[in-house]
Amino acid sequence: MSVIRPAAPHDVPAILQMIHDLAIYEKEPDAVRNTPEMLTGVLFGENPRVFATMAENADGEVRGFALWFLNYSTWEGVHGIYLEDLYVRPEARGEGHGKALLQHLAATAVSRGYARVEWSVLDWNEPSINFYRKLGAAPMDEWSTFRLTGAALEAFGGSGAGSDDFRAGVREEATRG
Repeated sequence: MSVIRPAAPHDVPAILQMIHDLAIYEKEPDAVRNTPEMLTGVLFGENPRVFATMAENADGEVRGFALWFLNYSTWEGVHGIYLEDLYVRPEARGEGHGKALLQHLAATAVSRGYARVEWSVLDWNEPSINFYRKLGAAPMDEWSTFRLTGAALEAFGGSGAGSDDFRAGVREEATRG
C-alpha cells in the first residue's frame, strides 16, 4: 500500500538523497549540484513553482517521490504537469509506489483541468519505458529534446540578452506594437 502526500520541509534530506540515487542510476553520479538549501528554497520558499509529492509505505517510511512543475500548452490553452523526477527506492519497486505517484499527478491534472502530464525517459531505461506503456503513456516519437546548458548557455545568453539595455529594448518594442 502506498500513501501519497505533499512533501514537507522535513522531507528535503530524503528527496535530495533520492535525487543523488537517481543520478547514479542514470549514470551521472557527479552531476547533482543541488543542496538542501536550494531544494528547500524552491519547494517551500515564498512563491514555490516546483512541487514534490512523496510516497510512503503503511509504516510511514518514504519509498519514493515525484518532483514536478507546471508547463503550458499553447495549443490547448491550459497548463500541464511536467514530471522532472520520479524515483522509487530499489527495495520498494513493484509495491505500487511509482504507479500511485503517477496516478496522483494524473488526478491532479484532471481535477485542475490541465491538458497533460509529461516527462522524459532515457532511451536505454527499458524497465521504466515498459512501466509507462502499461499505464497508457505514449512516447513522443517525432520529438527530440534540446537543451542549452553550460558553456553554450553562457556564450549564447551572455551576449546581452539578459542585460537591462536588452530588456528596455523589448519593453520599448512592445509598447510600439
